[in-house]
Amino acid sequence: MARVTVVALPAFTRFIVRGSAKAAAAIGGAFGIALPVEACRAAGDGERSALWLGPDEWLLLAPEGEGTDLFPLLQRSLGAEPASIVDISERQLGISVAGERAADVLNAFNPLDLDPAAFPVGTVTRTVFAKAEIVMWRTDIAAFHIEVWRSFAPYVLGCLEEACREYIAA
Repeated sequence: MARVTVVALPAFTRFIVRGSAKAAAAIGGAFGIALPVEACRAAGDGERSALWLGPDEWLLLAPEGEGTDLFPLLQRSLGAEPASIVDISERQLGISVAGERAADVLNAFNPLDLDPAAFPVGTVTRTVFAKAEIVMWRTDIAAFHIEVWRSFAPYVLGCLEEACREYIAA
């Protein structure tokens, strides 16, 4: 049995949101998930997620195909409040790394301390994986969701495959 699995995730609708706390509250209300205000945290309901990327920046994830209806809804929620909402659905790819050795596999190419005390469930951050920028989100004690630009996905998947070899049982 594999002690770690790496799986490309199904497509998502993705938005980058930039704006004030007031704009974030309005967008969160329309999105159905309060956008996190605590640094490096994620919030979600199983279908939709909001990931804090910076003091005025969030990554919103929703099921594929919701973008056409969701984008105008988010825009309308702002009223006159200035903010930026950009659909990046095609820019990125999601990858799941899960299993008892998931943190070890990620640490083969990433310097962060992934001990649950230092990087607990619900933590999200931008970081590097080898030479690629990624967003890493710990979704469970032994599970991570990675977001990577599509052009870097084959490279990141290759690095993950290499790191997994040590932990895959014959």
